Amino acid sequence: QVQVAESGGGAAQAGGSLRLSCVASGDTSCVVSMAWYRQYPGKEREFVSYIKYADGWSRYSDSVKGRFTISRDNAKDTVYLQMDTLKPDDSATYYCATGGMSKSCEFWGQGTQVTVYS
Repeated sequence: QVQVAESGGGAAQAGGSLRLSCVASGDTSCVVSMAWYRQYPGKEREFVSYIKYADGWSRYSDSVKGRFTISRDNAKDTVYLQMDTLKPDDSATYYCATGGMSKSCEFWGQGTQVTVYS
């Protein structure tokens, strides 16, 4: 079992920055990647960013590309999401999820709230 915990959410002014952290703990032997998603009230979760542990290969949704940066610290089983040039549309609950070779290694955190005010 893997436990996932996000932190770093909060409020920021438009144009500002926040950094989210995601820590995976427990038996993380199956984890090969981590991803960030976000969810607006009443909407489905949407993909934000993804990173592979092995080589750091990453990808982003078009809505955050160029503004957000994902990184990882494999030794700490921690992934970061640096969010710059924030927009009010970035206000959402952000979730972190682990990924592995099968669905059995998919674990989600409880989410962290991000609010961007203009």
